[in-house]
Amino acid sequence: MAANENTSKSLDVPLLVNQSHSCTSEKALNENTWVKLICGASNQDLPSITDLCAVYAAAGVHCIDVAADLAVVNAARRGLDWVTSQVGTKPWLMVSISDGKDVHFRKAWFDPKHCPPGCPRPCEQTCPAQAIVKNTGILNNLCYGCGRCIPSCPHGLINEKDWYLKLHDFGPLIAELRPDALEIHTAPGRGQAFESILEEVLKAKVSFKRIAVSCGLEGHATNEDELTAELWQRHDCLKRHGQKPLWQLDGRPMSGDIGRGTSRIAINLWRKLHSKAPPGPLQLAGGTNSQTINHLEKDQRPNGIAFGGMARKLIQPYLLEAQARKISLREWPEGWSQALSQAENLIQPWLSKSSNPKIC
Repeated sequence: MAANENTSKSLDVPLLVNQSHSCTSEKALNENTWVKLICGASNQDLPSITDLCAVYAAAGVHCIDVAADLAVVNAARRGLDWVTSQVGTKPWLMVSISDGKDVHFRKAWFDPKHCPPGCPRPCEQTCPAQAIVKNTGILNNLCYGCGRCIPSCPHGLINEKDWYLKLHDFGPLIAELRPDALEIHTAPGRGQAFESILEEVLKAKVSFKRIAVSCGLEGHATNEDELTAELWQRHDCLKRHGQKPLWQLDGRPMSGDIGRGTSRIAINLWRKLHSKAPPGPLQLAGGTNSQTINHLEKDQRPNGIAFGGMARKLIQPYLLEAQARKISLREWPEGWSQALSQAENLIQPWLSKSSNPKIC
């Protein structure tokens, strides 16, 4: 049976229901135990998305963030529906969009015909998604735009292509997708673009639990005071339109799986902004990994965290093995159990953090 056809098959091993299944997403934000999975704003690997969402939903995340693409959203919902059939609850489904050019919304590209025969192909070794295939080039459905292959090419053959939607696409697409929550990636100087997209999205008449605003300092000629001013501008815009914000502080985008050092970047950004940011929960992202929590004081922590590259890297070996077996990870008890254990080890420390004062 194909992986995307089976959404209700029971496993021979139990789903290890985490304590967050009894904690609503809003309560988790209020208690600083919020955890989000980032599947990748350009990730279109549908079978892997289904299994990835299922694993982390079973492990206890409160939100799963996917590309604003109908096939991707349907793949994610298959995984979430399967978990719901097992444990009765499921996290919010969030989709990500951007108000302009953004590293999260791109894919790499090159013409394999131009590759010299003797090239050692360092691009293949550096690609975390294993999206580069000899004589084929880059597989669009697997590439999620991290960009690590671009500087690795000794011949400068790899380029990036933008992969974000245009303004007129947002309203109809959101009306079709009907996610629980929305994330808008923004950047300093794009306040008007942000408002235009928000107005277009709200035409869909979808009731969002939260609208997340993702922004950081890296790649922008700005400082924390200017970034704070930009966030307050987005806050005023959301408030005018009656929307509840969630601030995603993006430390170093798509770098959590590179090494331990990236774990400090998001924390440092949060420390600079948390006392002067606008009202609403603050969530770490960009460079987050298993080491992040070790750099935080126990009594001073953000409302939540998002795991992207690290979360995907931990589960990828099991996804690849399941695909090699021509089954879904949900149909492979041993692989499922091991993958779930990896997911729980990553997020468990965040599910038991102490509470801070209420957010709004």
